[in-house]
Amino acid sequence: MAINTVSEVQTTQKEPERERRIFTFKATQVVWLLLSIFEALLALRFVLKLIGANPASPFAVALYGFTGLFLFPFTSLIGAPALGGMVLEVSTLIAMLVYGLIAWAVERIIFVIFYRPRGPVTETTTTDQHSQ
Repeated sequence: MAINTVSEVQTTQKEPERERRIFTFKATQVVWLLLSIFEALLALRFVLKLIGANPASPFAVALYGFTGLFLFPFTSLIGAPALGGMVLEVSTLIAMLVYGLIAWAVERIIFVIFYRPRGPVTETTTTDQHSQ
């Protein structure tokens, strides 16, 4: 009678603090996504004002209403030169810069508080032997 020995090796690796690094990555991605959407809306407002778009248009009313809430602190900072229906809103550009810096600071704070550097990977090896 022949005896066959089968050996199975199973290896698992654990990376400490992996979930926390994933959370940090996802949180910073959300910050940049929200900033990108917000900056795009502000840029669209700037362009519409610059080309003299009809301010009575429903789209313009909604866009100006929403972005106006965030531009309120910057409206009286610098005058807005106008020619005809075209307006150069420098305050919008300043707001875009300030909100970009705020988002960068929030992203850095999230990173500093929650990020944990990679540690050594622990490896577990299990061996099973079967005889027939």
